[in-house]
Amino acid sequence: MAAPATTNDEVEEGAEAEAPRKGGKGLIIAVILLLVLGGGGFAAFKLLGHKEADPKKKEPAKKEQLLPARYVTLDPPFVVNFEAESSVRFLQITIGIMTRDAEIEKIIKDNDPRIRNDLLLILGNQNYASVSKLEGKEDLRKRSLDAVRAVVKDSGGEAAKVEALYFTSFVMQ
Repeated sequence: MAAPATTNDEVEEGAEAEAPRKGGKGLIIAVILLLVLGGGGFAAFKLLGHKEADPKKKEPAKKEQLLPARYVTLDPPFVVNFEAESSVRFLQITIGIMTRDAEIEKIIKDNDPRIRNDLLLILGNQNYASVSKLEGKEDLRKRSLDAVRAVVKDSGGEAAKVEALYFTSFVMQ
């Protein structure tokens, strides 16, 4: 066994001599541990987290961005009369048409008289019993949407770009 150090210089030299050995082992263990953990993390990322995009598949997240909705309100409101149980009734409807295409919006505005004519013919041909129920109103909305789409198609536009038709006011008296 070595004799204990008697002076401060001998103690300091002994401490300096032992430090590199302990630090060397710890450094080697730390580097190996870092390599193992880093390799494991990289392998997990490649196998689990990172998926190559298949060029033939289109992901829903990369879909074409939808343009904001454009609403065309047909003013003034439609007012039609119809018979209901031997009394004359009135129906007042305000209609809004939704599209996302500026060209379709222009076609709708340019063909307002024709669209209003077709819608008046549809609305005036209703009876009280059918439009007083939800199913009847929905059927009327679908028929009106089809009429607007037909006018847009006849005018050179894409009918499918007329996305919806809404009754923004529906009053029966």
